[in-house]
Amino acid sequence: MAATRNRHLRSDRNMFSASDDNAMMKHIVATHSPDGTLFNVRPLIQIIEDIMQRVDPVAAVDATAHLHENIQAELAPMADTEIYNDLNDMLEIMAITINKVSCEISCKCTGGGDAHATTTELFHLLSNYGWDAKAAITLAAFAMNYGEFWLVAQLYTANPLAKSLAHLKQLPDIIEHGEVLKPRFEAVTTLIKAMLDLTLCIVKFKELPSQYISVDTPELATATAHIPTAVYWIIRSIVACTSILMNLIGMGHEHITTTTEAWELSSLAHKISNIHDHLRHNLQLCNHYINEKQQIEAYETLLRVMDTPHLDNIKPLKHLIYLKDDQLPLYKSSTKSRVSIDVVRKKIVLLLISDLDISPDEILLLDQMYKEVGVGPDQFEVVWLPVVPNHKSLPWTEVNQKKFEVLQNMMPWFSVFHPSLLDPAAIKYIKEVWHFNHKPLLVVMDPHGNIVNPNAMYMIWIWGIVAFPFTRLREESLWRDEDWRIELLVDSIEPMILDWIRDDKYICLYGGDDLDWIRKFTKTARSVAKAAGIQLEMLYVGKSNPKDKVRKINDTVQREKLSDVLPDLNLIWYFWVRLESMLHSKLQHGKSFEDDPILREINVMLTYDGNDQGWAVICRGSKEWMRRANGDTVLTSLTNHSEWEEDAGKRGFLPALNDHLEANRSEHHCNRLILPGTTGMVPERVVCAECGRPMERFILYRCCTD
Repeated sequence: MAATRNRHLRSDRNMFSASDDNAMMKHIVATHSPDGTLFNVRPLIQIIEDIMQRVDPVAAVDATAHLHENIQAELAPMADTEIYNDLNDMLEIMAITINKVSCEISCKCTGGGDAHATTTELFHLLSNYGWDAKAAITLAAFAMNYGEFWLVAQLYTANPLAKSLAHLKQLPDIIEHGEVLKPRFEAVTTLIKAMLDLTLCIVKFKELPSQYISVDTPELATATAHIPTAVYWIIRSIVACTSILMNLIGMGHEHITTTTEAWELSSLAHKISNIHDHLRHNLQLCNHYINEKQQIEAYETLLRVMDTPHLDNIKPLKHLIYLKDDQLPLYKSSTKSRVSIDVVRKKIVLLLISDLDISPDEILLLDQMYKEVGVGPDQFEVVWLPVVPNHKSLPWTEVNQKKFEVLQNMMPWFSVFHPSLLDPAAIKYIKEVWHFNHKPLLVVMDPHGNIVNPNAMYMIWIWGIVAFPFTRLREESLWRDEDWRIELLVDSIEPMILDWIRDDKYICLYGGDDLDWIRKFTKTARSVAKAAGIQLEMLYVGKSNPKDKVRKINDTVQREKLSDVLPDLNLIWYFWVRLESMLHSKLQHGKSFEDDPILREINVMLTYDGNDQGWAVICRGSKEWMRRANGDTVLTSLTNHSEWEEDAGKRGFLPALNDHLEANRSEHHCNRLILPGTTGMVPERVVCAECGRPMERFILYRCCTD
């Protein structure tokens, strides 16, 4: 950043030193002796802009015969009377100075004269004003003369007084030769616009907040060094424009044949534009510097607010969502209305944080929970905070807007009215403190603004509405009551499993995408169950992130009556999301693979899924710990049922099967555990499901379009 600043500083020096006389500018700077009085010159610039916009020299010479039709429109007062109120306050102080400058310019520019000498005298006259005020006052003085000139030109065909004044100023003669004067009028208009743009740029430097940037900051110091030169060329250009105006009045059509003035005005406009480009670039650097300072301050403030106890949740929510009071930041899709943050005061607030890629399935699950929680809207609300890119390389598009509106209207709860309302400091906090990285979060804030769970999404996937009020304490309590049983693994994904449990049947869940293995396994399992005299029910649960291949297998299993299946891919997806949620929920509470048996079993299941082969879990109702094995091992044990059939008759089917599985487990293995890299929390240490040794961690990029 420092090197970039220095390059810009050197290029600016070269540009100005090559075009300006250093000795001349030293003399101009020597006239600068401000008395410390501060002026807000914006109202003055606004009225100057209004005058210049209403002056249309080209239209005046093109349509003189029709000007009387537009007189009333031209004389209509400005809609914003506040400009005049602010201007009147300023003119109480500056009116005399503006008139003095106006007279000085008119007198010195009549009949020619040295433009630099006139410019220097004006700097002496304005010595006690700041650089921005010098430019604004001189522009105002010129606007008075220029506006009066064209006001008479626009009215002289319809107003007797204007007609008499027009003859004194020889305006009919000038208008008559208007076609020849068009290039000159256009050059004046172009130069005036360039001067106004540059003046406004100088004013913006004056308005930079001193608490975030000082005169010693390189970005501002560079610009400050060039502002005197910029003001000099603004006033010098005003002198040139006034000279042409005075010459037209004094010499009439005899002056029309002169073309050097138009070239001079174009040259000045080019110079002014170049200066403006450089100062505007410096202004952008200053604003970037200020923005960084403000964001650091806003982020530090947000950190303090979120760590401070409060009487209610309004202050932390305002800092997270929208701090100003100039608009209603929340939107309720069910009522199509905007509301204030006060609607969630002293309620439990679930902050749903996501980008625009949140899946409809996730919204549907939350929608069911939102409608089924029995506490009512007086205690509980959800607010969606859409986190989207806010940098220039990824601008907000119409496609993004439509996508946002579709998602917003799918959600019955509150949402931020528009993603742009979220402050960058809040987005930084969400990413750095709550570790948001694409995968949706559900941050729980209690009625006093305390964060009681940094991500309750896992709880909702696992237990649904039973997890209310979604605190970490509630999560710990739920885990204390859990065991590695079929109810935890499948919940209510498929209601018929509850019937199997009540009937004390043997239940087998299996997965993978190897159809040959599935056919062999299901037929072998049914044959063994018949031989063992047990009632065995089987359910195919596919693979995580199910796509077309799993759908086809699901259809085949159903068509060939190999086993029961989950009726659609969304339920298969939900099964695996719950397992992954269990893993993260456990890790979020500091559990380890060595000490937590449920976590070990979850790890095994996810490892099976990542290894692209079949697997099976077998239990009897909810009475016994579930047995599991990879596809080759379980198929081998079932195929060799005769080896442990006698033992099963003595000790039970599952204990005998489990011992045989353990005895025939292969020592050579290569296990993989694939977790999405956008989960927001990737465990530092994972042990192998087979041997218990720590697994190596790699980065995997995968494109799977099956």
